Amino acid sequence: MQTHFDKSKPVAIGSDHAGFEYKEDLISFLEAKGVSYHDFGTHSKDSVDYPDFAHPVATAVETGDASFGILLCGSANGVAITSNKHQGIRAAVCWGEELAQLSRMHNNANIICIPARFVREGDVEKMVELFMNTEFEGGGRHEVRVEKIACR
Repeated sequence: MQTHFDKSKPVAIGSDHAGFEYKEDLISFLEAKGVSYHDFGTHSKDSVDYPDFAHPVATAVETGDASFGILLCGSANGVAITSNKHQGIRAAVCWGEELAQLSRMHNNANIICIPARFVREGDVEKMVELFMNTEFEGGGRHEVRVEKIACR
């Protein structure tokens, strides 16, 4: 079970039209930090369907081609629901720094889903920074709970 950000792999990032501007800001943020990424789109503000971007991000994380994923849409619910259909994906809707940190610490989330219509500019980067650098506490109750998530 991955417990931290693997810097040898890119970050998978994607959004629908509602999250496009924040996605572009996050790409600049990742570039400034020297973090490699794969941008799965969208590439404009034109209306699109969020599953078209959530599935490729989730697949990249699921197969190990990406260290973790970042998804944005208006509420983050659509991309989270879509991503969580993939085995091994633990996509967490986060609208604040504490949630971003706890999603990693307690749930070992591997995709952060950000509701673009409900977060302020600047908070997105703080949440991703915390998500990237927070380790799963593992052991004990949290690991037992995470191990029970997957359908077998």
